[in-house]
Amino acid sequence: MAVDLRGVTTVLLPGTGSDDDFVYRAFAPALHEAGAIVVTPPPQPHRLIDGYRDELRDAARSQPIAVGGVSIGAAVAVEWALAHPTQVVAVLAALPAWTGAPDAAPAAMAARHSAELLRRDGLVATTTQMQATSPRWLAEELTRSWLSQWPALPEAMDAAAGYVAPRSGEMERLGAALGVVSAVDDPVHPLEVGIEWVSAAPRAALRTLTLDAIGADPAVLGAESLAALWDADNPARPAVR
Repeated sequence: MAVDLRGVTTVLLPGTGSDDDFVYRAFAPALHEAGAIVVTPPPQPHRLIDGYRDELRDAARSQPIAVGGVSIGAAVAVEWALAHPTQVVAVLAALPAWTGAPDAAPAAMAARHSAELLRRDGLVATTTQMQATSPRWLAEELTRSWLSQWPALPEAMDAAAGYVAPRSGEMERLGAALGVVSAVDDPVHPLEVGIEWVSAAPRAALRTLTLDAIGADPAVLGAESLAALWDADNPARPAVR
């Protein structure tokens, strides 16, 4: 049965260090066009993962919801969908960062390193270093969101870096359709992870884009995630596009 998001509360969770402002701009245009009710809770950096879980639980009190997010937000959304199969109708996962334990995943290593620098050098110096090594659009996004989450930002980064995402074997039990979008040129959120998620989940498809495309218009993340979700419910279409 095709996923219908009309009137469905859809909760989107930000990535590590990011915020609800970015995830709203990334997903809301496409979801509003699909008739969904968009909810983008702000991260609670002092209790990042538990805060996300609480937001999902509260949103699903009265009816099934759709869930999703970016990076760590996408992983927590999949975890919650696996734990509450009757309460989730669809999952939208943008830029998944790892499967299972973080170990040497680039995103986890980057979060741990940033947390160390923030504690040692402070927000201003670490933000300046981040700006020098990031695409301009990403530096602008993180400069804003990091400031809003300071001084608990290092705690949030440590929590994300230690998070054990659902494993491939667990994703094989995912009942909801899964739409994944990965960037082909993102070393922090490797394309291989998106392929792994889609290969494991029974009803899943992947769309790809570039970091420049996200920088030009973050709404492409939501549009491509929804396109992947529709692909997942159409067996005639390839799982990876």
